[in-house]
Amino acid sequence: MSGSTGRRITEKLSDEVLRGATGRDWAGWFAVLDAWDATRRSHAEIAAFLGTEHRMGGWYAQSVTVGYEQARGLRQVGQSSTGDWNTSGSRTLAAGPERVLDAFTDPELRGRWLPGVDLSVRGLRPGKSLSAGFSDASGDAGWLTLWLEELPDGRTRLGVGHGKLADAEAVARYKAFWKERLAALKSLLEEEPR
Repeated sequence: MSGSTGRRITEKLSDEVLRGATGRDWAGWFAVLDAWDATRRSHAEIAAFLGTEHRMGGWYAQSVTVGYEQARGLRQVGQSSTGDWNTSGSRTLAAGPERVLDAFTDPELRGRWLPGVDLSVRGLRPGKSLSAGFSDASGDAGWLTLWLEELPDGRTRLGVGHGKLADAEAVARYKAFWKERLAALKSLLEEEPR
């Protein structure tokens, strides 16, 4: 498959770290999966095989599965196992979780760091998470999921998942978009703490 964007999971997770956590490096796991004929299996089957037969923890089973699928051309970077296109970003912010959520749910405040974006909130767990439909001035749409973790020092770790994107080009565009917009959110919250 061509047109993949971003760094492959095998570049993000080193052989050394993978070997230390699972007993094998990327080549070792790829050999195991090739011998098992994993290219003919679903994402869920591969991850379950790694977890059950090889006692691999869930995060590593998912990471190895995604890395294998990317390496074997079964999915591109930014593409989910269902074929959907997704990107994500994260930032630690000098504000509590309620203030961070306000920056997304209050249209006036949101307009100051995320102009031209409309969100239709579908689910909200105060201080914890938010899910919303996303649309912007370009006509692009998608699905936004936020995860928040309050840190002991009062800051908040924010994770943003942007799903249901059109293709690999949209993944690349929104990866850069969220990097820029989360930096703007950080500046806003640090300039105007509540």
